[in-house]
Amino acid sequence: MKYQTRKKAMILLADGTIFYGKSVANKEGSAFGEVCFNTGMTGYQEIFTDPSYFGQLMVTTNAHIGNYGVKNDEEESDSVKIAGLICKNFSYVPSRTGKSDSLENFLAENNLLAISDVDTRALVSYIRDHGAMNAVISTEVDKIDDLKVQLANTPNMKGLELASKVSVKEPYFYGNEDATYKIAAMDLGIKKNILRNLAKRDCYIKVFPYNATFDEMKAFNPDGYFLSNGPGDPEPLTSVIEIAKTIIDKDLPLFGICLGHQVIALSQGISTFKMYNGHRGINHPVINHSTGKGEITSQNHGFAINRKEAEANPDIEITHTHLNDNEVMGIKHLKKNCFSVQYHPEAGPGPNDATYLFDQFIENIKQQKLETV
Repeated sequence: MKYQTRKKAMILLADGTIFYGKSVANKEGSAFGEVCFNTGMTGYQEIFTDPSYFGQLMVTTNAHIGNYGVKNDEEESDSVKIAGLICKNFSYVPSRTGKSDSLENFLAENNLLAISDVDTRALVSYIRDHGAMNAVISTEVDKIDDLKVQLANTPNMKGLELASKVSVKEPYFYGNEDATYKIAAMDLGIKKNILRNLAKRDCYIKVFPYNATFDEMKAFNPDGYFLSNGPGDPEPLTSVIEIAKTIIDKDLPLFGICLGHQVIALSQGISTFKMYNGHRGINHPVINHSTGKGEITSQNHGFAINRKEAEANPDIEITHTHLNDNEVMGIKHLKKNCFSVQYHPEAGPGPNDATYLFDQFIENIKQQKLETV
């Protein structure tokens, strides 16, 4: 083994509970954030680079992490977005044809603190029973009292606006400029695979920062609008919520994913709430109420929309529901050209059961064009 004697490390939860492990590659320091867990068996590189995970300490339930290394084309953003990694067995020697590098080097390049040799089954069981909470991972095991003070001052995810931390600063273009359709996408923490899926469907996308105005987006003369996934609480995004309302009021084609879905709900008077644990994994079962078919989906969210308020809204139809806990997974506006889902149809990682939603978006745009001719 590369590191025979690795530094002792720990996870200190906000309620004072401690789990012990060892530092990966003997990296030292501390990292704070909300602790959460992902049940995916593969796709760790995509997960670690997903902007929706910004500020979170990731517990991987799969026993082996790093065993197949990393590849340059499997990143969902330009850098690691999680605050820290917690795993059971960290593989220092990767084995896969075509790998670009080891996960160890990848995390070192991104200056990420990771700890392994943790009883992740016990940790995840504890989080499931006690709910998501802030935590710190640290090699400073002799400074527990100091870490408790710092942890107490770490902001809670509820009420925390994080889209500004991951959004692009200036607009940029993606895809073929001669494509049939033009999409104005608001970057609240957008994943690369969303852009790939749109471009693959003959779309030219202009990606706008989270604080762009509707007039700036409209100036692109788009055929449709898109609100992306992203981290944090949707409620503080008041300007984005107003933009969503404007787009819907004008009956322009609009599609939202994850945080974008929550923003659309808020724009229609449907509140959101912080979930006890959230959904994070690539095997979440969802029922499509239109087709009656089940879908296995990729999910990553700690907030959801209020079912009772969605059901009571005469303009809103619930299109998808999570089969494990009955949470709302999709809605559409009955009078406007707008729909959204809570999960990730682009996968990255995960199954492709829900990629048809991108086709549905294009069909909505086509229909809008026909009606305006």
